[in-house]
Amino acid sequence: MGRSWCAAWPTGDPVSLSAIERVDVRVAQYPLPRPLGTAIHAMRSVGVVVVDVVTADGVRGQGFLFALNADRIRSFAEAVDGLSRYYVGRRPTESSRCWDDVWSALNPSGHKGIGISALSALDVSCWDAVGRGLGVSLADLWGRCRTSVPAYASSGLWLSDDLEAIAAEAASFVEQGFRAVKLRVGSARAEDDVARAAAVRSAIGPEVALHVDANQGFTPKQAIRLGRLLDEFDIAWFEEPVVTHDLRGAGEARSGLPMPVATGETEFTRFGMADLVDAGAADVLMPDLQRIGGYTEFRRADAFAMARDIPTSSHFFTEHSLVLAGSLPNCGLVEHVDWFAPLFVEAMELVDGELVVPTRPGSGFTIDDGFVDAHLV
Repeated sequence: MGRSWCAAWPTGDPVSLSAIERVDVRVAQYPLPRPLGTAIHAMRSVGVVVVDVVTADGVRGQGFLFALNADRIRSFAEAVDGLSRYYVGRRPTESSRCWDDVWSALNPSGHKGIGISALSALDVSCWDAVGRGLGVSLADLWGRCRTSVPAYASSGLWLSDDLEAIAAEAASFVEQGFRAVKLRVGSARAEDDVARAAAVRSAIGPEVALHVDANQGFTPKQAIRLGRLLDEFDIAWFEEPVVTHDLRGAGEARSGLPMPVATGETEFTRFGMADLVDAGAADVLMPDLQRIGGYTEFRRADAFAMARDIPTSSHFFTEHSLVLAGSLPNCGLVEHVDWFAPLFVEAMELVDGELVVPTRPGSGFTIDDGFVDAHLV
């Protein structure tokens, strides 16, 4: 009889297979370059919880979660610390088992909110340790499908900026190489949002994609009215037109809007994505790595969406989302946000409107300990 498949498998254990010895948690806060505003947010700073999963062999996997203005950031840190016991003593390759055990443990307090965010950071750290221990990018470990992914500029065009400022900023994004930008809408008068869209479209020209984001600022009827007024500007998608809990209203808005609707950034886990799909609320699902449940659950949610022919586009967490987009054919667009650039040693690479999916081990990005330690809370 020929040699068995199992006999051909290497017998040596890679270093990443050693057990997790400890989980380190640090809390930091740093200011944004300037105050920013949306229809529902006033943002001045970013608070982060940095999570390091350290194995007995010294492999360190890293993840983080964040809170605007550092609101409730210590609650996030305490949640991570409390859930870390489900990881210590297990190997990083047991990430799915750890995830499911934490899910069961969270049942009494609910499967949304701070608990899932803490789980997300632990899960990303665990997967990062796997990739670093094996010396391979997670995009390659999961099965790379692309070397770069289209990105839209989302670090500007805020509702708090005037027409002259957003036009200049939109033009600068195009000069940087972006082929898509996102404008925040949600003004008290629809005519003001129309003027903002006109100014940005004029600045970027007809070939660059223009997305708009209402940040849940409208009723369904308001969103539909504005969407019809904006249709002349060739809007790529209308994001979060209504409050996230109004599933019926979200479905109504999608039915009445002339352009695709993107939503899902404030929903938790694959079950939240399923609720949006069942409500007919989304043409594009936007899982947020912190709310969806980390790498493990993002990939589950993407598989669910792909089975229903609904594309996904990652929300925020650009650096850590690139390996997902690099290995998930259904996730063909990422949001470029530069808020977390100071956290990392490596910088993202934009080439012809696309971000390069890293080939470095793990997530491909290393948290800058010096920066974090200089901004500890």
